[in-house]
Amino acid sequence: MQAVNEKTVNVSLRKSVFFPPWLLLVAMVIVSLTNGEAFLSGLNIATRWILNNFAWAFNMTTVACVFTVIIVYFSPLGNVRIGGSKARPMMRYLDLIWITLCTTIAAGILFWACSEPLYHMYGPAMAEGVEAGTPGAAVFAMKTMFLEWTWSPYAIYTVATLVFAFVFYNMKQPFSMGAALVPAFGEKVKKYNSVVDVVCLFALVAGVAAALGTGTLNIAGGVEKVFGIKSSPVSWGIIICIIAVTFIVSSVSGIMKGIRLLSSINSKVYFILLVFMLVFGPTAFMLNLTSEGLGAYIQDFFRMSLMTGDVFGDGWTKSWPIFYWCNWLAWTPITAVFLGKILKGYTIRDAIKCNFVIPAVFSTIWMGLFSTAAIYYEMQGMGLYDTLLESGTEAVVYTVFEQLPLSVILIPFYLFIVFISFVTATDSNTNAMAGLCTVGVTQDEQESPAWLKIVWGISMAVMTWLLISFAGIDGIKAASNLGGFPNLFLMLIMIYGLLKISFNPKKYDIFKEDYDDNGKPIVSQRLEIEKE
Repeated sequence: MQAVNEKTVNVSLRKSVFFPPWLLLVAMVIVSLTNGEAFLSGLNIATRWILNNFAWAFNMTTVACVFTVIIVYFSPLGNVRIGGSKARPMMRYLDLIWITLCTTIAAGILFWACSEPLYHMYGPAMAEGVEAGTPGAAVFAMKTMFLEWTWSPYAIYTVATLVFAFVFYNMKQPFSMGAALVPAFGEKVKKYNSVVDVVCLFALVAGVAAALGTGTLNIAGGVEKVFGIKSSPVSWGIIICIIAVTFIVSSVSGIMKGIRLLSSINSKVYFILLVFMLVFGPTAFMLNLTSEGLGAYIQDFFRMSLMTGDVFGDGWTKSWPIFYWCNWLAWTPITAVFLGKILKGYTIRDAIKCNFVIPAVFSTIWMGLFSTAAIYYEMQGMGLYDTLLESGTEAVVYTVFEQLPLSVILIPFYLFIVFISFVTATDSNTNAMAGLCTVGVTQDEQESPAWLKIVWGISMAVMTWLLISFAGIDGIKAASNLGGFPNLFLMLIMIYGLLKISFNPKKYDIFKEDYDDNGKPIVSQRLEIEKE
């Protein structure tokens, strides 16, 4: 009992990390309530400046992440076990995959898979040279979906996750995103850990608010469709409260209980929906357009990844791919803290498969079915684009489901998976945010105080409701976009640091006994976690 009390005493609040982003969050809500137009205008001005001057940097950084992950996979670092050769996994590999999948962009693909390809089909990039609404525009829409939702975003997450996992477990650095800069700059940079954590926390707060707001609108649209309850600030408030209570309870229960259970349920439902769509949807059309879209994506990967649109005076690129790069970067550091700390006991190569390969393949399959189905029904005159314009983005997916058998059952089933998806993603990030605000988080004691998780959960829920009710979803999307800007430079530093580690891991790894005389990692057999 004494040991438990000592551990509790050692875990305390990092005031210098908690209060700055939390007070900025409060200030942002107050400004949006007192002068919503000025708030949104200021955010849009800042966002435009960032995109106009740094579009090239976001593009090149994203491509660099893809190549960095590939290089690391085949480098000597690939065989290094996180936590040393004797480290035991915290959970089964399958559980790790489910959690990773549900923590990253799985919630986003539910919302955008059916509606976004319609935007691209009827508003293609000028550089593409295709006419809106044509089959050529449909192919363009699919290769864009593959660009924005598969390999590139998961590469961004994976780079940061690998750096944090190695630095925390194999370099025994503090539980801080700032510690991820040590491989690039050395121990002297540790004095700036708190500054880096504050920036990352504020960026994620805006990102979580945008995602939670989007998810709320998605669920509210479904509730209106099924039960006839109008989507309004009142229904949004009720939905946000239910989501918040669920993810707070799950987060307080700990990683090994709440998040693992939610992720397992979530993933099974994903696959049920995939199989249902494959069997009852326009199967031949979906598979044919997926194949053609993948071919176009592979062929034009570099051109689309590096396109800025300035030559054509076209704002499409900044509104879509580059906007997404900003958004993923806003989420990345805190998400990496959570994903990195559950990788103990697995090799870097295992981590790349779990965080990069498997989720990207899953997302490719998901977009290949749901996005092509939306395009098919639009081409058949079902009016999906009209629905998008008249009823909003969240209404499109329900129109798609209405074309399938058993839609009366399918739509409530979909509402359930949307709910669980947003709970899981917010749960994991709340866990990581509380961890960064805590002094005393170690490899042995990784849980932060429950009250801190509750404070962050309630704060984000309240902010989300206030902003979508009074400033609009565009305001928090702009804030999320803005949050990705400082993380762009953090990501560049992490890419450099990870590449340094990958070619000489022994230099940075404290577990020197895990290397042979030539400095190459000793490949040891995977340690299996005991069945509970």
